[in-house]
Amino acid sequence: MNGPHRFEGAHENAQGAADGRRDPEEPGEHREGGTGGSRGPAGSAGRFGPPGGAAAGAGRSGAAPGPRIPTPRTSVEDSALSLAGLAGLGDLAPVPPPDLPHDVLKALLGAWALAACSAAETAAVEEHLGECGACADEARRLREAVGLLHQPESLDLDPGLRTRVLESCLRRRPPRIPVPDWAAPYDAETARLDALLQDFKGAEWQAPVELRWFENDVPAARRTTVAGVIAHLLAVDGMVAAALGLADPPARADGAAGPAGRTEAYWRSAHLPPAHAVRGAWREQSHALVRTVSFTGGRTGGLPVSYGEFTLPLHDAMLDRAFECWVHAEDIAKAVDYPYAAPTPRHLHRMIDLAARVLPTVLAERRRAGLSEPARHTPHLVPAGAPGRSLRLEIEGDAGGEWLIPLDSPAARGSADLEVARVVLDGVEFCKLAAGHVSPEDAAAGQAGDRRAIRDVLYAAASLSRM
Repeated sequence: MNGPHRFEGAHENAQGAADGRRDPEEPGEHREGGTGGSRGPAGSAGRFGPPGGAAAGAGRSGAAPGPRIPTPRTSVEDSALSLAGLAGLGDLAPVPPPDLPHDVLKALLGAWALAACSAAETAAVEEHLGECGACADEARRLREAVGLLHQPESLDLDPGLRTRVLESCLRRRPPRIPVPDWAAPYDAETARLDALLQDFKGAEWQAPVELRWFENDVPAARRTTVAGVIAHLLAVDGMVAAALGLADPPARADGAAGPAGRTEAYWRSAHLPPAHAVRGAWREQSHALVRTVSFTGGRTGGLPVSYGEFTLPLHDAMLDRAFECWVHAEDIAKAVDYPYAAPTPRHLHRMIDLAARVLPTVLAERRRAGLSEPARHTPHLVPAGAPGRSLRLEIEGDAGGEWLIPLDSPAARGSADLEVARVVLDGVEFCKLAAGHVSPEDAAAGQAGDRRAIRDVLYAAASLSRM
């Protein structure tokens, strides 16, 4: 993609008539010896020489010979002469700029912009630029264009480009069957992962991937492959498909209702498709989910989706699946050493909001499991709807915001008046904590207040990775 063909049209002046180079010899051509000699069939005009060869028009009494431009000098690094061998050459006498006509100097601007002129030609061009405003403007434009030949920026597409293009298209022509707003993050993240997988070969499908999460406040891990990760997404997305009445490919590996159980059963299944077929099955399933919720007009958002131990409404389940798709896409990208960007801020904000809304329920589960205790001055849980002790979760960045997390009951209402602690996190860092990829002890950029409440909330966030 960085080849010179990108700039052939833009630099015809710079790389054609100016630098004295041309393509390899074509049939019927011959090349004459000597530096800067004319090139072309015998008796014809060279690229810059007069018709009839170098001798035609010689002398000042006849027709003036056409300008002759030597080929660019060979770089020392490309020659057989070492740099140390140049030490004995001494200082070269300055070469006075040649007296060249305006047309020749203008033709040299492209070569000058590419630093392909000799010292004498460079001096002549630069002296001319101080006198000719038109050539000075052209030289400036060519120098700016040359800068495009060596772009330091990554050539990877902006992760938000797809969203911006779609939004621009939809503003001009609204879709007949739009994707519900709450399903848009899932649609975007599955498309991004599918684009990552499209060029994978056999070895990349078998690249080792480590899945990480927190369970009972202890980090856990499971090794699999890229194909195994896609099979995991296929198995868990199947629960959403089943809730919508769609085919559930991993259903044959039943026997476990939760995401982890379904995944393990599917991995052990004798019917597990080969690596090259896993992507096709997952891709078709994700498309079917988006099509189905779109055809219902978004009215199915409240449909319950069972995760085994808990249930989420469909609009939250689709957001959860978008989050896991992004997290595991990063796992895959890391395994094959490829960069992978975070979701757009709008979608990332929704993922953070879902995690913040689920945290009170996870805190209650931790209390029931004996992993945390109510505050000493709170002998009983706060009644549903009543204000209770709260932790202020502040997320920084474009996807950020503030959430008051009730600490004493999942049905309590967060209250700024009863705020007992505060935690500040970056948006992506919070999502990595929720994915089990960051330790709770290392997560918080800033924290203040009740240390027990802070610890409970951070470990509850890390427990979201079990979903």
